[in-house]
Amino acid sequence: MSWPTRLRERGEDPDPRFSFANERTFLAWIRTALALMAGGIGLEAFAPPLAVPGLRQVLAGLMVLTGVATSALAFRRWLRAEEAMREGRSLPAPRIAPWLSYGVAAVALAIFILLVIANLR
Repeated sequence: MSWPTRLRERGEDPDPRFSFANERTFLAWIRTALALMAGGIGLEAFAPPLAVPGLRQVLAGLMVLTGVATSALAFRRWLRAEEAMREGRSLPAPRIAPWLSYGVAAVALAIFILLVIANLR
């Protein structure tokens, strides 16, 4: 039995507006994942060498891997929300959101500091 069939057997169909909103949220997570991957590739391809050799590659790799993880978890997030709506439960909190926001902020701050140090030389 396919996952759409198993999903439709649970609870009741939610209001289509809620399902479409859930889909838009899924697509926003996918756009975020693509932006992270593009940012990591851009960092590696176009940023000047940082103060610490090899750190640019590590930061770029972290950004790409974060994008991959975000993309992989986006569907699970969509499915959990859809199941909750069908069963009349509260929507689940997005587990990846705090990690993603703090992680992106930390990487951005590290890149900023390292670029400033590199430009002071």
